[in-house]
Amino acid sequence: MEKKKSSRFGQLMKYIIPLIISIGLCYLLFTGIDFKEMIHIIRTQCDFRWIAAGLVLAVFSHIIRAFRWGIQLKALGINAPAHALIYSIFGTYAVNLVFPRLGEVWRTGYISQRQQAPFTTVFGSMVADRLADTLTVLLLALSAFLISSKAILSYLHQNGESLAAIARLLESPWLWGASVAAIAAVWIFMARKTDNPRIVKIQTAVRELWQGFAVIVKMPHKGRWLLLTVALWGCYFLQNYLAFYAFPFTTEIVEQHGVQAALVTWVLSSISMGVPSNGGIGPWQWATIFGLSIYGLGTMEGSAFANLVLGANTLLIIGLGIFTFIAIALDKKRIKS
Repeated sequence: MEKKKSSRFGQLMKYIIPLIISIGLCYLLFTGIDFKEMIHIIRTQCDFRWIAAGLVLAVFSHIIRAFRWGIQLKALGINAPAHALIYSIFGTYAVNLVFPRLGEVWRTGYISQRQQAPFTTVFGSMVADRLADTLTVLLLALSAFLISSKAILSYLHQNGESLAAIARLLESPWLWGASVAAIAAVWIFMARKTDNPRIVKIQTAVRELWQGFAVIVKMPHKGRWLLLTVALWGCYFLQNYLAFYAFPFTTEIVEQHGVQAALVTWVLSSISMGVPSNGGIGPWQWATIFGLSIYGLGTMEGSAFANLVLGANTLLIIGLGIFTFIAIALDKKRIKS
């Protein structure tokens, strides 16, 4: 009984905490912001054609992700039709809006049920898919920092002692030395042979995650998978880049600082998606506003940009979600008949 209560409490907290984070960050985001002024900026200064073009790219990115996942599933002997894979991705983002992180479990259940495939097998391919995304974000973050380190460090040094302390930490050789030491420690920990059940459990979990990712290296059509990965993240970046041309003040940033300004803002917003929240609401705006402030944009203009871009994407996800669940219901009816 105690175990059941603990499990229910854990499940409840899994959904309540992201909701609290989203509400809290949105409250802080709009505190001190003249909402009417922000709406006025959007209505009078925004060229919505660039936002619409970005939304088209967003739909393409979802379709590309579906085809990429299809390659991983085929390597495991699961041949899901293209339309079912596309529904699974559209539905994932829609479910994540309401229940963070549950979207991935939902798409696993949907495909495993539809294709009558083992849930654990499909789940393993989904984990590999997400691990690939995590690795991509880490590589992009490192690239963005190397390209724009001068602008980032300059901003941190000039905006208060706490940010200056972060800049000094990033410039310190001790940080990079400690990072190398940490990687070496993990390597030694994984290579260590022990009878301690807790350590063995951790080692097994890490190995299983790695094996799930390693399937990508061994599977057929990995060249096509890599090509789709480049296309997927290219769509993500281009969507963000096009949005910069929607407002005169963000257009000016690109003209002054080049593509690197859009790259840094986009990478920061991508990292923020790792924070548990409903569809990135809250963390995404904070990260985007911070990225734009590095290049001298004020909070009001940054808020107008961030809230419009995320708001448009959220409406798109809701629309695709409604379409998906209607399409899935019709698909089930067709299969039965």
